[in-house]
Order: sequence, then C-alpha cells, then structure tokens
Amino acid sequence: MSKYHISKEKIDNIKQHAQGKKGMVTSAHPIASQVGADILEKGGNAVDAAAAVQFALNVVEPMNTGIGGSGFMMIHHAKTDQTCMVNGHARSPKKVDKDIFLDENGEVESFRERSLDATAVEVPGVLKAMETALEKFGTMSLAEVIDPAIALAEEGVPVSSTLAAHIAIFQGQITDLAKKTFLPEGKTPNIGEKIDLSDLGKAFRLIQEQGSDALYNGEIGKALVETVQQDGGLLTMDDLRNYEAQIQEPVWGEYRGHKIASAAPPSSGGTMVVQLLELLEELNVTDYDIHSWEKFYLVAEAMRLVYADRETFMGDPEFADIPVEGLLHPDYIKERAKEVKWEFSNPTIHYGNPWKYQDGEPQLNERGGKEESPETTHFSVIDSEGNVVSCTTSLERPFGSGYIVPGYGFMLNNELTDFDPEPGGNNEVQPRKRSMSTKSPSILFKDGKPVLGLGSPGGPTIISSVAQVILNVIGYGMDLKDAIEEPRIYTSKYPILIFEKGIPEEVFEKLKEKGHRFDKHAAQLGNVQAVHIDQETGTYYGAADSSRSGGAVGID
Repeated sequence: MSKYHISKEKIDNIKQHAQGKKGMVTSAHPIASQVGADILEKGGNAVDAAAAVQFALNVVEPMNTGIGGSGFMMIHHAKTDQTCMVNGHARSPKKVDKDIFLDENGEVESFRERSLDATAVEVPGVLKAMETALEKFGTMSLAEVIDPAIALAEEGVPVSSTLAAHIAIFQGQITDLAKKTFLPEGKTPNIGEKIDLSDLGKAFRLIQEQGSDALYNGEIGKALVETVQQDGGLLTMDDLRNYEAQIQEPVWGEYRGHKIASAAPPSSGGTMVVQLLELLEELNVTDYDIHSWEKFYLVAEAMRLVYADRETFMGDPEFADIPVEGLLHPDYIKERAKEVKWEFSNPTIHYGNPWKYQDGEPQLNERGGKEESPETTHFSVIDSEGNVVSCTTSLERPFGSGYIVPGYGFMLNNELTDFDPEPGGNNEVQPRKRSMSTKSPSILFKDGKPVLGLGSPGGPTIISSVAQVILNVIGYGMDLKDAIEEPRIYTSKYPILIFEKGIPEEVFEKLKEKGHRFDKHAAQLGNVQAVHIDQETGTYYGAADSSRSGGAVGID
C-alpha cells in the first residue's frame, strides 16, 4: 500500500480561496487540491501536480472524470516560454456509422437511449493526455504522480455531498455492477461514509508499473473492450492501440491588453470564449455597471450570436475546415455586433459568414441542438517557476455511460453523444473522429507573463461561464473569488435565459420588456476553478467556485 496520507484536519482547514508565494492549486475537491499541493512541495512542477490532481479526482469525483474519460490541458511552460494544448479528447470507434443514433424509422433516438448504451463509449483520452504532458513538460514520472491516488483509492475517501447527491439522483442510470461500488448495501452512502474503490487502486497500480500501455494495450484495455462489446459496443483493442494524445497550438485572442490562450478545435470552447469577449468589448459592455440591466442584456445578446456560430461552424479539424481565423477577425466581430439592437431582443439570430475573412472550404451544420451534460471537472495549477496548467476533463454525463470496468473500478464515458445525432455537417458521427466539445481551459497573459488560469465544467454553459469570469476580473477589475461568485447567465436561443441567484429584480423586468423569458428557478452555471498571478508582488491567488465543495491550496 502507498504510504501517502492526508489528515482529516488538514482537509477540514482547506478553504475556497487562498494565496501563496510558491504555488497554487484549485480544484472541485479539497483532497485533490491538497494532492497537487503536496506534489509541488515535493519539488514537482505544475504539470506534475496537475496530473496528480487528475488521478485524485478519479477517486473523489468518479462520477465526473477519470481514466475512462476525455479532456484538454492548457500548459504554459515558463522555461521555454511555450504555451500549448494537450488534446486528450475521446475518439469514436473505427466501426461506428453515421446513422448510429437513428432508429429503424430514421428518427433520432432520445438522448437517454443514446447515452446509456455501450455504443456511446469512445476511446478515452485522459490517461494518454496525462502521460504525454508529463513526458513533454513534467519533472516527475507517471509512477510518482499516480501514487497519491493509489493510496486514496486503497484507503477509501469520505463521500462528499456532491458525490452522494449524484449517486442518489443518477443511481437508475448506472449498471448493476457499478451499483455494487456506489450503492453499498443497496442504498446511497451517507456523506462522510467510505466506499470501496480498491478495484480502482488495482488499475492505478498496473498503470504505475506499465504506464498507459496497461489501458491502451494491456489487461485493463481488454476488460474495457469486453465490457462494452458484450452489450453491443463497438470499441476494439485496435481502437485503443491507435489512440494518441496530441500537442496542439491553442486558439489565441486578445481582450483589454491581455492575450488569451484557450482550447482549440475539436473543442469549440476557446474560439467561442474569445469571440464572446471580443463582441462584448465591441459593444462597450463595461460602460455599464456590472449589476445593470444593460450589461446583462448585452451579454445575453452576444451569447446568442456566439452559440449560433458555434453550432454551425465548429467540429473536428481533421475532418472539416474550421473558420477560427474568420470567426475572430476584427471585421467579422464588428459585423456580428451590429446584430444587437437596443430596442428589442433579436428573435431571429442567425449564424454569420466568417468565410469572408479567411480561405477554406465552407461546410455548414444547421442542425445543432444536441444535448450536453454539465458534469465535468476543472482544475488550475501554478508553480514557483511560473508554469501554469488549466485542465478540463469529463465523462460527458454523470457517471458517463453508466458502465464500470469490472475489476478495475472506473466509469466509462458516453462521449459519442457529443456528436450531432443526425448525419450531415461538421459534427456528424464518423469513424475515429473527435466530437465538438465546449471545454475551455484558458490561460491569460499580460506583457508576456501569465496572470490568470481558469476553466469550468458545464456542457454548453462552459463558454459563457469562463467568459463572464474573465469579464469580471479583467473588464470590471474584480477580486478573483468575487468574480467567480458574481451571478452568471446563459442563453443560446431566443427567448429563454437561464440565471443564477443574486441578479437584481430590475434586470428581469427590463429584459422581459426586451423579449427575454426566464426559467422559473435559479440554476448553478458552471464551477469555475481559477488561479491569479499578481506579477508585481509575486503573489498567487486561488479560488474555487462555491457551487461544489472545492478547495484552493497555496504554497509559501
């Protein structure tokens, strides 16, 4: 058994905001944040700590992430001044067909039917992404950084309020085998009770000994393939062996003297975060008070422009030309901003034509409307050398496909449902393709130095959550924790607007006059985890969103 241990007293003392001089870790669970901080104190860098956080989250947030999932990691490597994205997004099986989500009558199956099925499982990318990042930018081995997670899995960790709630709500959507892990004695575990995750510890020990081959070319992979194939799934060992995480150039943008590096396609997130911020700057949103109806109105109208473009143009660049340059071109931003009218909310927002501003082969996808789950996780890390990591990973929906790998204790994704269910367009299902994602891990720079690393879960709301926190920090000059707690909104289609608690009543009255309509109840939008670097004082600040029981741990 691993010797790693975190005392209950230490965990109980972790807050949702912190500061430090030599490092900072924020995540959606205090234990995972402490694991990352311990790696930094041991001499590891931000990439080492981030990988350790990811493996720890597999233990403490098994419903949201894990080695059966996918994700994107943004890295700024201070020594080489290189900023890149590690693409660990899932790939579809070779045997998949574009009509996979249509029934015998050619009608689209329900989202529940599509997602709770072995055919929804894609090749997971998280483990390969962590290994690739460590090999390129880390200072510690995979075997070293996975060790704390082994201890957590073997000892068992207390069930958090978030995990307990998810088990209670989604227990009907996991397999009987998964229920043996998450519903001991056939009932939802109490908060603070430990569940048996020793099978996951076994999987991690194999990975510690064999590296990612244990999953992509070994006994864990064989068990994974057998699990999905026995229920009609399409994954094969050949699919696993052919998977590679990719190191890519991020999407770059500018906002108020800051450069933004964010997730590139196949994630739509980075492009649309930058586009939304550039639209808001064109619309002079910060001329209005942060709590004013005018500010919320402009944010809502700009969002709908962004989401119309997202549904139409984004996808996997290996399969279609994606007009990132055109979507972010200054003249295109000016053109789109003219669609916003003060008199009344525009009910007929349509996608634009970014192809006027760059070369390529236009291909449209006017279907859109796919359902996505908000169940993802994000964490951010900075070390004493100025290396920054911003990473978002997911199983797609709570507990993914509902399948657990027998004997190895991790849940499998249902990422295939991130493709459009109807054939046609950039995001149709194709063999060994990566679906359009909204994950938006981002790093912001001022005068060439990193000043902010952040991201969020939330399905399609990720884009709006990340952009609004950047707006609050950079545009309105808010403190990091306050910027995260400031109530956010989300809308992608006229007229419904989703909102968080705390928005003034006057805002609802004025926006209703303009044509907006609202959900009956406030929602929780995203779960932003962020680190902020004060380059003048050398102080690091971390903040975790109160919508989950996250934690920030600083190093002095």
